Amino acid sequence: MKPVTLTTERLVLRPFEPSDAPAVHAACQDPDIPRWTAVPSPYGLRDAEQYVGTAVPEGWRDDIAYNFAVVSRADGALIGSMGLVRLTQLRTPERQAELGYWTAKEHRGRGYTVEAARAVLRWAFRELGVERMEWLAEAGNEGSRAVARALGFQMEGTLRAKLVHEGTRRDVWIGSLLPYDPAGYPDTDGTDAAGTDGTGRPAADRTPYLPYPH
Repeated sequence: MKPVTLTTERLVLRPFEPSDAPAVHAACQDPDIPRWTAVPSPYGLRDAEQYVGTAVPEGWRDDIAYNFAVVSRADGALIGSMGLVRLTQLRTPERQAELGYWTAKEHRGRGYTVEAARAVLRWAFRELGVERMEWLAEAGNEGSRAVARALGFQMEGTLRAKLVHEGTRRDVWIGSLLPYDPAGYPDTDGTDAAGTDGTGRPAADRTPYLPYPH
């Protein structure tokens, strides 16, 4: 995948650049980021340089993860990181991806994370043909869950002992968003003005879904 750039009212989501390393390093000194994500602790400048200079470009090139630097349109400040991860099932019949994000401490509470995520979700459903978007977070990560709920993710339960973090097995919360959920579409009928299902394909071509009756 060739990296793309997305824009919102207040934000630009663009590929990370080597010059972002100091800002990434500074943001990841907040203990909440390594506590709730896979970011290592302690987190050095070299870790940030490796992330923006190697890990992110390789993720795009190898279709492993599509990570964006979320920056302010007003002053170019780094807000956080937002992207699609664990993409092994993106181009299989499952058409599945996972949304991942972190936000710098000083930029939380302003709606930036939800704004950035909506742009990525629209892109994923419309351009990439994602048919199931997952969100996972270690149980107890209330901030991440609040964002997921604001985006329309349906909470599906707890995966017991799913995650090993700092040598300890931990439970994980899981939720999903489908392209025909209300949050997945620009219109309420499940199709856009071009008659597609939100993925860029005709609605009739989307894989049929047979939910189990409750």
